[in-house]
Amino acid sequence: MDMRRKKGILFIVSAPSGAGKSTICAEVMRHDENLRFAVSHTTRDPRTGEQDEGDYHFVSKNVFTRMVDNGEFVEWAEVHGNCYGTSRRMLDTLLGQGRDIIHDIDVQGAAQLRKILPEAVFIFVLPPSVKALAMRLRGRDTDTDEVMAERLANARGEVESYYQYGYVILNDALDHAVEDFRTIIGAERLKAARVDPEGVKEIFSEEESEEDA
Repeated sequence: MDMRRKKGILFIVSAPSGAGKSTICAEVMRHDENLRFAVSHTTRDPRTGEQDEGDYHFVSKNVFTRMVDNGEFVEWAEVHGNCYGTSRRMLDTLLGQGRDIIHDIDVQGAAQLRKILPEAVFIFVLPPSVKALAMRLRGRDTDTDEVMAERLANARGEVESYYQYGYVILNDALDHAVEDFRTIIGAERLKAARVDPEGVKEIFSEEESEEDA
């Protein structure tokens, strides 16, 4: 019998573009049925293979602006000329249901969430080297040389913020990075502060009932 928790856990994952955080998150989720992915809203165009409402909610700039004005985002930011936002309703619903959420988000968004949701678990993914990062970005074949140069320049600044996160994962090998992430999730789920006291009382009540019988 699993211990009942007060609410779900929000795992916030950041990394420079090309560090492999999306691949790591996907692998971790494949082995854990209690994890849900936080689907953000964005104004950028879908990349090859991306699905609306699966990878992102792809919306127009006008729709995004209206959502900002209505206070529908717990955080939002403009990154590389495109806007990204996290739905307040989505987080509240999933966490309230006891679901754990993985949120793949940039450094700007994580900084906003750190102020609003300090109880969340913040994880930073480091690439093994700048050279490896550049090779991964080139391998995507989705960005122009100018955009790729901008991403590499931004990466240096983003990496410097690693110390603001609770955990750091080095993605030098995918299987090792995935195992490190799963270890973090397991440890966070076992923290005493997350256990529902009423659930602990139920455990003792069940034992007393069995003895009486």
